Amino acid sequence: MAQELDVGTRAATAAFPDRLAEAVERKRTQIVVGLDPRVDLLPVELKGEAVLGRAEAGRAVARFCRGIVDAVAPYVVAVKLQIAFFEALGSDGIEALEDACAYAREAGLLVVADGKRGDIGSTARAYAAAYLEPREHRPPLADALTVNPYLGEDSVEPFLQACRLHAAGIFCLVRTSNAGASDIQDLTLSDGRPLWQHVAKLVTEWGEGLLGERGLSSVGAVVGATLPRAVGEARRAMPQAVFLLPGVGAQGATPADVARAFTSGPASALVNSSRSVIYAFRSSEADWRAAAAAEAARLAREVWLAAGW
Repeated sequence: MAQELDVGTRAATAAFPDRLAEAVERKRTQIVVGLDPRVDLLPVELKGEAVLGRAEAGRAVARFCRGIVDAVAPYVVAVKLQIAFFEALGSDGIEALEDACAYAREAGLLVVADGKRGDIGSTARAYAAAYLEPREHRPPLADALTVNPYLGEDSVEPFLQACRLHAAGIFCLVRTSNAGASDIQDLTLSDGRPLWQHVAKLVTEWGEGLLGERGLSSVGAVVGATLPRAVGEARRAMPQAVFLLPGVGAQGATPADVARAFTSGPASALVNSSRSVIYAFRSSEADWRAAAAAEAARLAREVWLAAGW
């Protein structure tokens, strides 16, 4: 009976882009705050504990993430946890990761796991199970996962299956914001297009059968906000994909740079900001939580205006 109830609950869950659209319209924000907890950058009150050992560092990171979630929850729709910073602390870091995911959900936020996973089918299947599938009658660790599609469709299919069966979402790397992205993603194909535009075409095809009621797909795309022209080209190539836009803040992009990403609706793009929010206290006299809240609120206002909705 418990299993039947669990299946029914999952079947009734709205598609990821519909859950996202509801949150965006209700809260009038498209901001995602990245949780990138670096022990060396933690507030003094937590850093002193973190340097005592890995277990203490894990607990300090968990407290930091909880404090940031409390501070930014009114101004954002989701948090994006950079898995590497948690993995660096071993099992204690994974415990902190799970704690942060659960705490963000309790605060009413969507959870994006930033792992950039992508591997052959059986391994990708395990990644999908780890992050996007229910666990012993508990919800999945995350609502969505970043995925590296450059190994081809067979490496993406397990994640697409999680979207179909468990109302998950994925964000495929298409044109990223790092400086070295041009080494591969901008290579010119025989038809004159850059490689990333071919990946954008694949993302569109994969997402066609996974549209929510709002017309947005569960298959989204990571597009760097530091390249405004590419943002516009990507939107034309992927009109139904939700964009995850890194680069606003510490990497130098501004809300105006991403305005073209929102032409498919107010929830058709998410602006991620990590360091400029969670470490805002380093350039402020305010408490670390208050500084994060103020920066998140400012970004939410500016992006909503730039989006034009």
